[in-house]
Amino acid sequence: MLKCVLTAAVAAVLVQPALIKAQGRGGPPPGPPPTGKAGAPDDLTGYWVALVTEDWRYRMVTPPKGDFASVPLNAEGRRVANAWDPAKDEAAGLQCKSYGAAALMRVPTRVHITWADDDTLKVETDAGTQTREFHFGQPQPPSGEAGWQGFSVATWEVAGAGRGRGRGGPPSGGSLKVVTTHMRPGYLRKNGVPYSGNAVLTEYYTRTHEDDGTSYLIITTLVDDPQYLQQTFVTSTHFKKESDGAKWSPSPCTAK
Repeated sequence: MLKCVLTAAVAAVLVQPALIKAQGRGGPPPGPPPTGKAGAPDDLTGYWVALVTEDWRYRMVTPPKGDFASVPLNAEGRRVANAWDPAKDEAAGLQCKSYGAAALMRVPTRVHITWADDDTLKVETDAGTQTREFHFGQPQPPSGEAGWQGFSVATWEVAGAGRGRGRGGPPSGGSLKVVTTHMRPGYLRKNGVPYSGNAVLTEYYTRTHEDDGTSYLIITTLVDDPQYLQQTFVTSTHFKKESDGAKWSPSPCTAK
């Protein structure tokens, strides 16, 4: 059952839903766009734990150097991956290279999602003690140095926009789309599989609601990086909702 639900949800988020614009005469003038929080078609907040249902040997343990199966690296990407040296990363203070935005949600971790304000969704991880911020509206891109988590712009992609909406309430059903740029170069996998500072990360966050009360968060991730990848690198990562943060256990980044 879980497999069917996850497969269907992943297929849904890969096809961007068409937004239906209401047309007609005599209607009230459009108001200001809702904030990210007010326009949310679902509630993603709370504590979630990663379910490592595939790629166990790449996610639960550090694979050996040169093991980059299923990642579409080009020749330069393979060269860089084969030069991985965790001791060198540690000496340079780069233990967090595999905890950057393009890889963070593949780490076996718990995440805590909250609203920092009406237009900023905050995602914290206990593994690596990282914080991401998803900005709604028309945020201004940063001008300073790139960081591990980059700069993320978020929008809601609503299924059947204009339908299933309560009077004055948010739309019903949809996904969160997040596009992240301005990232510091890092690793797609802990064994040195690289992504560059020019990489573009696109993610779709979709929550499910099962009949037994269980809820899953499915994150479909697309990484585009012409410097190191031959084509888009696509993964699907699954989290399960937890009732509270009792098992939350922050830990630092590790290089190996």
